Amino acid sequence: MSRHQHKRKQGTNMWFFALQIGFFAGLIWGAAQGLFYYLRFTSVVPGYLVEPFFKHQFLQTQGGYYLGLLFFILFSILATLIYVFAFRKLKGPVPGMVYGIVWWGLIFLVFGPMLQMTSPLRELSFNTGFSEFCLFLLWGMFIGYTTAEEFTNERTREPKQARKPEPEGALH
Repeated sequence: MSRHQHKRKQGTNMWFFALQIGFFAGLIWGAAQGLFYYLRFTSVVPGYLVEPFFKHQFLQTQGGYYLGLLFFILFSILATLIYVFAFRKLKGPVPGMVYGIVWWGLIFLVFGPMLQMTSPLRELSFNTGFSEFCLFLLWGMFIGYTTAEEFTNERTREPKQARKPEPEGALH
């Protein structure tokens, strides 16, 4: 039995896996949100999650951007822990996309305006709402589909030729 097969039989530690995926989801999509803000696709500052605790003027600085990125990473870790605990057996990309849309709704329709993290959606431009919606859709798909790949044996559906390691020294 190879080392890889032995590791597969032991299974994945779902909590460590969730920490890893949440960290990278926050890093990648938090950086994308910063890029969206920089390119003016959105007017929501990258540090909006800490808006109630810091001055808006500070959140528009480079330090505010990094603080916002850090909190988006922490938020993503928490959201991924919830997803892995509750939905890890769901297959395909759609459950993750729905998960991202639900978080977008919670943030931009409920908690964001209530806690003054964001303006109400009706006060935001179409570009801002649409950009943030797409960002959360992709963020959720990243979390959900990565989790589905790890916990639902989606890899076993690949054709056998795709899974077989190529013999060493084989010519193409």
